[in-house]
Amino acid sequence: MSRRMRRLRKPKLRDMVSETRLSIKDMIMPIFVDERADSPVPIASMPGQCRQSLSTIAEEAGSIEDLGISAVLLFGLPARKDEAGSAASDPHGIIQRSVEAIKEVSDLVVITDLCLCEYTSHGHCGLVKGMEVLNDETLPILGEVAVSQARAGADVVAPSGMMDHMVLAIRSALDLEGLEETAILSYAAKYASFYYGPFREAAESAFAFGDRRGYQMDPANSDQALWEVQLDIEEGADMVMVKPAMPYLDIVRRVKDRFGMPTAAYQVSGEYSMILSAAERGWINGPGAMREALTSIKRAGADMIITYYAKEFAAQNA
Repeated sequence: MSRRMRRLRKPKLRDMVSETRLSIKDMIMPIFVDERADSPVPIASMPGQCRQSLSTIAEEAGSIEDLGISAVLLFGLPARKDEAGSAASDPHGIIQRSVEAIKEVSDLVVITDLCLCEYTSHGHCGLVKGMEVLNDETLPILGEVAVSQARAGADVVAPSGMMDHMVLAIRSALDLEGLEETAILSYAAKYASFYYGPFREAAESAFAFGDRRGYQMDPANSDQALWEVQLDIEEGADMVMVKPAMPYLDIVRRVKDRFGMPTAAYQVSGEYSMILSAAERGWINGPGAMREALTSIKRAGADMIITYYAKEFAAQNA
């Protein structure tokens, strides 16, 4: 008797034995909201993506919910920036008002990116002194931002700055203010990646000096990612994230296997734009390549996939 693997690759039977199944319920849609905009502003380096305005964010959220997507991740572009990123904690800031607008019209799970890079004039994720990004001095500010976002109605705050002990500072601040029910999705293993390029245009968060390798992870390291994740879990993270996704599928698998925590992976702007740009030139089948990429992320162990393709995927699978 011989084993013939092709027996299981016939139409319909192939689908029946598929081990990994993508669902729109797995996906989180990122949204940029620009305080200066009056209408959606196309993002040149991210085909099909726009910055929303305060006047359009509620409608956009409603259309996302109608497609069956359960959650959004918000990034804010403020009208003003300063060295301390003070607009990030403003109760009337762009993220806070966006959360309130979404909650008025939908039951979406609203996740708020919690970082200073979009709000600081220097573009770094914390306070700076000279050419140094300050870790401990930044932590109280992250706590203030978390409280402000949670009071506005955020269901989940997502610290992304890779400051040591950021989760402890945020959890402590939330609990002190009676916001124990606000969950934390930590960007626990966030790598210093070249794949963030289009995002920095979209969020206007390019750094004025140096780089972020002093606080984001070295792409050469994988054991260190497990230490980062373990520390965040011990400090109170409810969910953890690996970012980017496809270049770090081994990290997604190791994190899921080791900790069994709800694990997100972020298909970042560079991953998204490379596939879409190649498809626009006719070099690859865009929908097919994107499904393959998303399937690989789910197969690696991700429970949640943050992807700019969420709306298109939902429309294709309605």
